[in-house]
Amino acid sequence: MTNSADMAGKVVLITGASRGIGAEAARAFAAAGAKVALVARGAEAIADLAGEIGPQAVAIPCDISRYWEVEQAVAACQQAHGGLDVLVNNAGVIEPVAHMAEADPDAWGQVIDINLKGVFHGMRAALPVMLAQGHGTVLTIGSGAAHAPVEAWSHYCASKAGALMLTRMAHEEYGERGIRAISLSPGTVATQMQREIKASGINPVSRLDWSDHIPPEWVARTLVWMCGAEAAGFLGDEISLRDPGIRRQVGLA
Repeated sequence: MTNSADMAGKVVLITGASRGIGAEAARAFAAAGAKVALVARGAEAIADLAGEIGPQAVAIPCDISRYWEVEQAVAACQQAHGGLDVLVNNAGVIEPVAHMAEADPDAWGQVIDINLKGVFHGMRAALPVMLAQGHGTVLTIGSGAAHAPVEAWSHYCASKAGALMLTRMAHEEYGERGIRAISLSPGTVATQMQREIKASGINPVSRLDWSDHIPPEWVARTLVWMCGAEAAGFLGDEISLRDPGIRRQVGLA
């Protein structure tokens, strides 16, 4: 795992930081010495988390489906912490789970606005800052749903497939200019999203036992590790946390 010296003084902006993977990522990066910007719609939750972490954390309420809000969040991060070294595109939703012939078009589109356009908004706002300084890391939470259809998840599968392509595009366009873009497919994680999936009762994922899911702390530790040189072989690609070899490298097995 990346040690504290590697992240000391680095600035990390995390979307969806109010709970689950995002909250644990904030704790992990802060523990590794980074300054963190917590971005989410839940203003009270990120304020509480920033208070828990301490002065190296700042809470920035933001709806990532609106580009102007993301642009302002990046500016607020720069103002608070003096820069931006790492963007973690974590925010994502899966509700409402529905078959395509029954899905509400507006609700379906809102998932795209968050899971896909939100990732683009984060990259679009952060990349000019990173390019100007000659370096930057863009980490995006991916999913096995990007690679195979899952019943009643058309919105989620489509958005995650698109988000993976954005990672590949960022590498294609800016990899030679110091931008490190990597996606992380964690598998199923014990978060509120899995409770929503289980409640739907649709498809095999909803029938998994809670013990089948990995803790969000594992994902957070992997994100920190991905900022180090050990992850260089995955630039422009996706890391699967289902891979026992990756788990060993990160120190999870």
